[in-house]
Amino acid sequence: MRWRKFNGESIVLPIKDAVEEAIIRETAKGTRLKVCIGTDSQVKGAETEFATVIVFLREHSGGFMYIHNEKTTQRYHIKERMLVEVAKSIEIAYELCDLFIEHSVDMEVHADINTNPGFKSNDALKEAMGYILGMGFAFKAKPEAFASSCCADKACN
Repeated sequence: MRWRKFNGESIVLPIKDAVEEAIIRETAKGTRLKVCIGTDSQVKGAETEFATVIVFLREHSGGFMYIHNEKTTQRYHIKERMLVEVAKSIEIAYELCDLFIEHSVDMEVHADINTNPGFKSNDALKEAMGYILGMGFAFKAKPEAFASSCCADKACN
């Protein structure tokens, strides 16, 4: 998996090492961190692009994020695509969760799913919430799921 910073700079370390390095660097400065993980997707013709982000929030001091983009030609129904987004977020959250526990960093998984039943994405809300909470992660959906609905959305090329 290739990850990059928001400025486009490639992350050469394995993502787990890069995240640990960031946590150590920020906590050494006395910064309290919170991490939010989310994925968004955009369908462009025959391709679907997924962007997964790891957003580091510095208490009272902004934040930064790491981004992974992935394209596929597989076709998805809206509910299926929402659940694939959630699965991608959970996959990275699961890979990193021991770091967050070890360094006492709060973490949330954000789903780009609307809580308003008037939106098509709402069809996936119960399954997504059950999947994320069942894995033991804190869960946020729209409008509070900024990691997926804003950060990852901007990361889809």
